[in-house]
Amino acid sequence: MNFRLTALAAAAMMAAAPALADLVVPNLSYRTGPYAANGTQYADGFNDYFTLLNERDGGIGGERIQVPECETAYNTEKGVECYESTKGSGAIVYNPLSTGITYQLIPKVSADGIVLYTPGYGRTSAKNGKVFEWVFNAPANYWDGASVAIKYLLDQNGGSLEGKKIALLYHNSAYGKEPIRTLQELAEKHGYTLTEIPVDAAAGQEQKSQWLQIRREQPDYVIMWGWGVMNQAAIQEAANVRYPMEQFIGIWWSGSEPDVLPAGAAANGYKALAFHGVGQDYPIYDELQEHVIAPGKASQGGQHVGTVLYSRGMYAALVISEAIRKAQELSGTAAISAAQLRDGFEALDITPERLAELGLPDFGPPITMSCENHGGSGMARVQQWDASAGKWNLITEFTEPDQEVLQPLIEEDSAAYAAEAGVTPRCS
Repeated sequence: MNFRLTALAAAAMMAAAPALADLVVPNLSYRTGPYAANGTQYADGFNDYFTLLNERDGGIGGERIQVPECETAYNTEKGVECYESTKGSGAIVYNPLSTGITYQLIPKVSADGIVLYTPGYGRTSAKNGKVFEWVFNAPANYWDGASVAIKYLLDQNGGSLEGKKIALLYHNSAYGKEPIRTLQELAEKHGYTLTEIPVDAAAGQEQKSQWLQIRREQPDYVIMWGWGVMNQAAIQEAANVRYPMEQFIGIWWSGSEPDVLPAGAAANGYKALAFHGVGQDYPIYDELQEHVIAPGKASQGGQHVGTVLYSRGMYAALVISEAIRKAQELSGTAAISAAQLRDGFEALDITPERLAELGLPDFGPPITMSCENHGGSGMARVQQWDASAGKWNLITEFTEPDQEVLQPLIEEDSAAYAAEAGVTPRCS
């Protein structure tokens, strides 16, 4: 074949192809399937924050951000397909909002050298950056959440849970099983009895047998690790058996508006963990209104602005954008690579003052990461549903988890992964 003709043809193909944005951050979303109500709100917040940066600031460091969406339907196989189909676009980071997808992507991003950011979900032991070079899960992970829940219950009981009964109602998946070992270790330390009650994903709306067990055993507290319709059904069933809502506390994925609204007034008093603020009483929402919502550029028309999961998606985008800024600063270039973004994450230091500058004062805990620590402080707080006002209220300050219990578990689990995957720990 004539080399000149081949080169001309290649040049013509490149000219015809659409130009990519300077920085590509795919949004592995799910707007269909059983968890669509939750995934849609998160995806909207994620999109809108990057739209704000593009419209108000011209991007980050002069580089506009492209956020191509790929529908996963919260299906692990589809999530992997989305990753494979978008990684060639120049993607520098993924945030799949699924523990199952995360587990499958960890070896892939490690081989491909692309950042995986999983705030509040995914593999907990990825906090150990010595083993999980490309994965970050700040500001908190599942084991942090389990520990903060127990710390809250300790505070509610004068510092002792001796002789108490706690039930864990959990989504029977990798996600739902994450806190079991931690809660078992904490039970041994604090003297409570733990009962584990699984809910199969396919039967999430039918929980009569689980709640009959809870009614029969009468645990002092129920901790829920649910998602989507499972949360709605659990809160309704709790009301049906007259379980006290004040003694029912969910992980942060069981604490959004779609979880409580279907139960109406019966959900009043239900509690959930949170690793960020609630509501729209933050300056950033004025910025979103001016630059994104009013001009008609909001994802899906802005119908979910200010909800818990919208704010969480926005917060994830904010942390990614701050890591991008840090990477640009460290590398001296705005058009950073995924490897440079990893360095930015490891040098990230989001102080309370910086959060205030970004329009989110006291919204989240400080986030400081390093080569060794990819998970931050792990601090979380508790929120409570006020059905009459139709809103969540924060009822505690940020609380540190029990690292004396958690750190050995993280070291043990990450060491097992390193041995299995043939990973040589770094940072030494």
